[in-house]
Amino acid sequence: MRSNLRKYIRLVTFSVVLLAVFFMVILSVRAAQTNGYEAESASLQGPVTIGSDSTASGGKYVVFSASGNTPPPSTGTSTPRPGTPTPVATPTKTPVPTQPPTGGGGDAVIAAAGDIACGVGSTGAACKQVATAALLTAVNPVAVLPLGDVQYEEGTLSDFQNYYNPSWGKFKSITFPSVGNHEYLTSGASGYFDYFNGVGNATGVAGDRGKGYYAVNVGAWRLYALNSNCGSAGGCQAGSPQETWLRADLKSNPHQCVLAYFHHPLYTSGSRATPAVAPLYQALYDNGAELILNGHEHNYERFAPQDAKGNLDMGKGVREFVVGTGGRNFTQFVTSAKNSEVKNDVTFGILKLTLHPASYDFTFMPITGSSFTDQGSAVACH
Repeated sequence: MRSNLRKYIRLVTFSVVLLAVFFMVILSVRAAQTNGYEAESASLQGPVTIGSDSTASGGKYVVFSASGNTPPPSTGTSTPRPGTPTPVATPTKTPVPTQPPTGGGGDAVIAAAGDIACGVGSTGAACKQVATAALLTAVNPVAVLPLGDVQYEEGTLSDFQNYYNPSWGKFKSITFPSVGNHEYLTSGASGYFDYFNGVGNATGVAGDRGKGYYAVNVGAWRLYALNSNCGSAGGCQAGSPQETWLRADLKSNPHQCVLAYFHHPLYTSGSRATPAVAPLYQALYDNGAELILNGHEHNYERFAPQDAKGNLDMGKGVREFVVGTGGRNFTQFVTSAKNSEVKNDVTFGILKLTLHPASYDFTFMPITGSSFTDQGSAVACH
């Protein structure tokens, strides 16, 4: 009897062990299947390739690559999962530094326009300087480039203080101005230099009095603010002090990417082309500059890359933008200039430039209530 009881206990014990082993095997198989599914799902996340193209510019196709869930550079969007709609991008604002940036190799967002603030005597003008200044607030750039005729009608210090200062003057600490013809309606452009450099100061952010030209590094780019009021700057011709300085500085400060800005345009579909600045354009072309920004014409126009004689040159040419849309009023086009790609004479706004270490993106941003825009990219600097 006792022998039979011991056999029964051993049988029960053996059965329990077999059941435990069986359940452990089942659980292990299910876990392996789950892990295999997760690994397969993760492999679908990358790599991916997306493209960005400018419908307005007819420019080159720019491709960015991303791996996994890493967003592609310079697009401002995350990589969408297949079959889901692309989210609307929310740009990350670039913080405004206490001191203007010089040097460095990262991206730099800048903004530019000319022909900006109404003043005493600006009867009948649109006076949209506050609206264009609001665009600067939205862009939050590291540098602001006023392209001349910054303050109408005569660029007096009191008008700068009463009109420009409450609008674009909010960005004075990061402003690198160029001087226009209206500033010189006050002797020696004294109101302009007093405002930007300090009253009576011989030099400052706007350059030396009597010159009004200078250079600054922003990001990886070299920027040249030139004085196209040639008679007030000692001339613009080959061998003039300004042209000689420009060529020397281009040689002694080599940068892959160079931008210059001054008030009077060499090329325009309006009536205010200024052949006197051609030697400055030539110096920039000879040294591989990328961009020239101008005002004077109160409209927006983008040109294909050209040489200083107006010939299309997609390999080495300099692209000119006319951005005289800062707020005062409009002037109309009278023709369609050779190599003009886009033009608009009914929209106030600013040109936003994202300066990459070896390329750039551009966007014309209209004031609230307007819809015209223009945008594109350059694959690489010269």
